[in-house]
Amino acid sequence: MGKVLIAYYSRTGKTEKMAEYIAEGVRFSGNSAEIKKLSEIKNEKDLEGYDGYAFGCPTYHRDMTANMKTFLFMVEKANLNGKVGGSFGSYTHSGNAPKYIFDTMKHVFKMEMTPLGSFNLLEHLVDDTEGMRACQDYGKSLSDKLGS
Repeated sequence: MGKVLIAYYSRTGKTEKMAEYIAEGVRFSGNSAEIKKLSEIKNEKDLEGYDGYAFGCPTYHRDMTANMKTFLFMVEKANLNGKVGGSFGSYTHSGNAPKYIFDTMKHVFKMEMTPLGSFNLLEHLVDDTEGMRACQDYGKSLSDKLGS
């Protein structure tokens, strides 16, 4: 059984809700998932012991938040080369943050990314059944990439 860390930042609660649904999808597939706010991860040692990672951040002003950028610089020290990864976030207009995070995980950290790419979800869809299922499917894709 694989273990996935889902680390996120959420200002309005929408990206947090996405993290919860993604964790459900991971668990549906027989793996374990741990959800943490970015503020709970103090250094690269807090990232040890996981087989997969999903990082979530909403898009603000067509970019990821400053704390996500700082977090990614810390993650780089953790040597996640070859680990399974994915990225997600909610948005109202542009939805760029998850793509930037995904590209960093793939090209800088050299992680094995989910074939679904980055996952964006309009904020108003997070709380409906369609949004919930899309998030769960993203979690399942992380589990599939783990080989479960």
